[in-house]
Amino acid sequence: MRFEDVYVAGTGVWLAEPESARTAVEDGRYDAEQAEQDDLLSVCVADESTAPPDMAVQAATTALKRSGLDASEVGLLIHSGVWFQGVEMWPAASYVAGHALGRDTIAFGFQQECNAALGALELAARQVAGQPEKAAVVTTADRFGAPLIKRWSSEPGFVYGDGATAIVLSGRGGIARLLSTASGSDNAMEAVVRGPELKAVPTGEPLDLLGRVGHFMRTDAGGLREATQRVGAVMSAAVDTALADAGIGREDIARVVTLASGRSRMEWQVPQLLGIPFEKSTWEFARRVGHLGAGDQIAALNHLLEHRRLAPGDRVLMVGGGSGFSFTCAVLEITGQPDWEPAGLRTAG
Repeated sequence: MRFEDVYVAGTGVWLAEPESARTAVEDGRYDAEQAEQDDLLSVCVADESTAPPDMAVQAATTALKRSGLDASEVGLLIHSGVWFQGVEMWPAASYVAGHALGRDTIAFGFQQECNAALGALELAARQVAGQPEKAAVVTTADRFGAPLIKRWSSEPGFVYGDGATAIVLSGRGGIARLLSTASGSDNAMEAVVRGPELKAVPTGEPLDLLGRVGHFMRTDAGGLREATQRVGAVMSAAVDTALADAGIGREDIARVVTLASGRSRMEWQVPQLLGIPFEKSTWEFARRVGHLGAGDQIAALNHLLEHRRLAPGDRVLMVGGGSGFSFTCAVLEITGQPDWEPAGLRTAG
């Protein structure tokens, strides 16, 4: 879908303090061979008192301040999280909106795993396009705590980081114009991470993604190789559509932001699947913060903007994907260079 007058007016993040990958290897939490493939330096780890919705409130407050808009000008907030949001059977989105914007802002929760932020961005952009006098905010937040999640070993190629992100979309201008978005899905692939059976109630057991994927490999005739090919085709189609709607090609992309994985996985995704040079990725940022659930793309864009790594006229491709499987892509054109004080990353680089 092509957009004409939808802009990124502000971004914000809240990132926990970094914890060294080397330390995790030395104390046995992170497999040494996997660590060598991932080549991560650190991931963000929040303390036990930090709840994801409070992180999202801080990120949204920063994004709104940078946008120059008043909270009364925001008509919609969409909040996403991959993991526990603080209380069961409770609308975290309403909490985030109420504390960051106001009691009257419409707030919705959006769940599509690691594709949630860009999926929500596409929905929010359509809302802004239809009602340009009202801005929209997309937030994400996650804290991946033990013992239910083993941060360093739950999913090979991904190490989970704790943080929150926010992006403000406006019809009145901003530091980047949204050129296009595109989404695609293969819903049959939800079986990859479903496991052997559905549960009637939560079990309280630790997350076992490897066990679920192993079950899929044992029971699906096509196996993981065919599944990878299928989801890769959906992602490529979404990217092609977004670029075509934006009227540009891969060679016109200045930077690409994707899921924050380990190096070997990102080198496979960016040059091979996307056909974009690895040097245009945000690897140096990703290897310091880890995989922030649904928030990787907004966090990386925020980093590029804070550190003035983008110039007016640059095109940025944002690629999201989540188990299900669904993919959403967005193409931005930078229209200005903000003078924001870097606050997103609390470590050098």
